[in-house]
Amino acid sequence: MKFSVSSSDLLKKLQLAAGAIGSNPVLPILEDFLFTVSGNKLNIAATDLETSISTSIDVRSDKDGIVAVPAKILLDTLKQLPQQPVTISVDDDNFGIEITSSFGKYKLAGENGGDFPRIPEPDSVDTLTMAAQSLNQGISKTLFATSTDELRPAMTGVYFQVDFNKITFVATDAHKLVKYTFSEDVKSEVMSNFIVPKKALNLLKNALPPSNEEVVMQFNKANAFFSFGDTHMVCRLIDARYPDYNAVIPTENPNMLTVSRQDFQSSLKRISIYANKTTNQVILSINDGSLTVSSQDLDFSNEATEQMTCTYEGDPLTIGFNAKFLIEMLGVLEGDEIRMELSTPTRAGIIIPDDMPEGEEVLMLVMPVMLSN
Repeated sequence: MKFSVSSSDLLKKLQLAAGAIGSNPVLPILEDFLFTVSGNKLNIAATDLETSISTSIDVRSDKDGIVAVPAKILLDTLKQLPQQPVTISVDDDNFGIEITSSFGKYKLAGENGGDFPRIPEPDSVDTLTMAAQSLNQGISKTLFATSTDELRPAMTGVYFQVDFNKITFVATDAHKLVKYTFSEDVKSEVMSNFIVPKKALNLLKNALPPSNEEVVMQFNKANAFFSFGDTHMVCRLIDARYPDYNAVIPTENPNMLTVSRQDFQSSLKRISIYANKTTNQVILSINDGSLTVSSQDLDFSNEATEQMTCTYEGDPLTIGFNAKFLIEMLGVLEGDEIRMELSTPTRAGIIIPDDMPEGEEVLMLVMPVMLSN
């Protein structure tokens, strides 16, 4: 088997698929790309048995064939070549691979493509379609709030809740929670829910086209399948029950703070420098028209205070939060102003943007850090 292709086009496709290759593969062949040539189309696949990515590229080939190619050496070679056509030949008997460029020849040992693990195919699936940009938004706004605690597997991924023509993304690590709902141009005929692992979503986010190209999402009990353009991604779902997140969202929040998102975030970044490095605690003292942000680290005699204007309806309130969480949340939100809905110093605060585009809703919840006397 022999085929020719542009080195830079091939490199782009390989870099996309390479995300699915794990750092410590359980089988040596999982360090390879699976190359399948059919007609003048090369399909490239990679997997770590949890997440698989496949993508295709046009080539000029002499016949169909299949081979497993060591990923690292191929990527490193192509990175060092300027844009040019390369020819890849495979010995059908021993799977030896020869790459020919305008500079010379490079030989490497391939493996039998027939030994490559089978990538799951959609079977008994439900389907949803939505725009790539909207899916990207859903992932970007929630991924940071997932947990790293392997003892609570459900919380290490993002919860997808499909409700016909509406999709809700939820992530929480028990200290913060994000709920993002999107209902514009979502097409589905089912109600369903599933948990997608963090690694798969990171790969998907980087692979999604920036345009409003349509993404077809299919899912069954075991896997989720994402297809767009000539790229397909499959990931094993997290088999666990997601916590009842609605139960932790407080409904009675009589105190309402409205403040400039950018100014508040900048203030928190400065004040947090002086906070205790273990708790990252900042204190918000709020009363009519004034927000005081302060922190102190008694171990090092560090402290800082800033005051800013705000709009506030409610009783004067002093409440502590982890500055890192607030900064992260404000960075993910858009818009000029945010609204914080608060009740008491011991109950979660809710952050929502003051203005949201049609068909979108986002709610962020953050647990307080208890004030020390």
